[in-house]
This record gives sequence, C-alpha cells and structure tokens, in this order.
Amino acid sequence: MKFLIVFVALFAMAVARPNEAQIVRQDADVEPEKWSSNLETSDGTSIVQEGVLKDVGTEHEAAVVHGSFSWVDEKTGEKFTITYVADENGYQPQGAHLPVAPVA
Repeated sequence: MKFLIVFVALFAMAVARPNEAQIVRQDADVEPEKWSSNLETSDGTSIVQEGVLKDVGTEHEAAVVHGSFSWVDEKTGEKFTITYVADENGYQPQGAHLPVAPVA
C-alpha cells in the first residue's frame, strides 16, 4: 500500500508542476498478483514501476516493487534519476545525487 501512496504522490507532483507539461505516454497493466505502470511527460519527467505479490496466501505475503523516476531541473537542465526497491525491508532508493551515509 505504501508504494501506491508514493506512486500517487509522484504522479501528482509530475502532473501539477506549473510549467504546463503534457503527458506524452501513460501505460498501466494491472493483474491480481503483478502490475506495472509507465508515465512520461513532455518536460522529461518519467515514472516507471513494476510490482509483484510474493508468498501469496501466507502470513508472509508482501508486495515487492521495483521502479525509477526521473526529472530535469528547470534551471540547470540536469537530469536526476532515482531507482528504488520497495519491499518488506522498506523503501530503498539509489541515485548518483543522493547522499551516502558514512561507513560505521
């Protein structure tokens, strides 16, 4: 459920930006135990994700989502991309511009 909230929030941010970006591609494939979606806007924003339910029917049932989102900074033109996994271990983002914790 958390992944859905994150996706909806990212989608809302992409659509609500003040620069009047247009949706140029939007696909979704939803099945009972797996799903995928893609969104691209004319300003370079992109959101891609796919998920699957694992251990269906057990008390350890969980959703595993792999995805990424990208955007272009309006001022610098630099493209930023975050890839992530969201599963029973939480949301795990990776991106070249994200800070890294020091080694303990």
